[in-house]
Amino acid sequence: MADQGAEGLLSPFLRNRRIAAARPYLEGRVLDFGCGAGALAAWIAPSRYVGIDIDAESLQRARAEFPQHRFLAALPEPAERFDSVITLAVIEHVRDPVALLRLLSGHLTETQTARLVLTTPHPSVDWVHHVGATVGLFSRHASEEHEGLLDRAALTQAGVKAGLTLVCYRRFLFGANQLAVFQRLRQVD
Repeated sequence: MADQGAEGLLSPFLRNRRIAAARPYLEGRVLDFGCGAGALAAWIAPSRYVGIDIDAESLQRARAEFPQHRFLAALPEPAERFDSVITLAVIEHVRDPVALLRLLSGHLTETQTARLVLTTPHPSVDWVHHVGATVGLFSRHASEEHEGLLDRAALTQAGVKAGLTLVCYRRFLFGANQLAVFQRLRQVD
């Protein structure tokens, strides 16, 4: 999110709720894709955290707020692996969710417990998000950039196409948001 003024009144609350929903699933080294100004970094030791965002202003704020943490404008080298890859309120902004999941899962360690954690609004409340953005409760910029909202079935299908299986799913914020936790599909011998 490029500028603080572009946030809606409830944006900080929503960000905190997304973080609270995802934190129990984060272990080991964490890659925070779409980190924005780095709010998740407050909960993760600098040695375990790497934040990625394409917005230079957000990265500047993140680096100022969390100088010991590592923030990048692009994904690290493919050889750099993480136990947890997290992306909060990002997948709805991409044209190809399968490609995003495949890209991010490429940064997971080969361990049985490595996971990709994401949050995304539920499509049934898209109208609420649109109206809320119109009146300034939510980020208008974020709402306008939505490519498409995925429900549980669509998330599951996107995961399978990306070589992942949905191991945990729940809705939160009165059902308006979703948490999805994926792990790599295991080959049965």
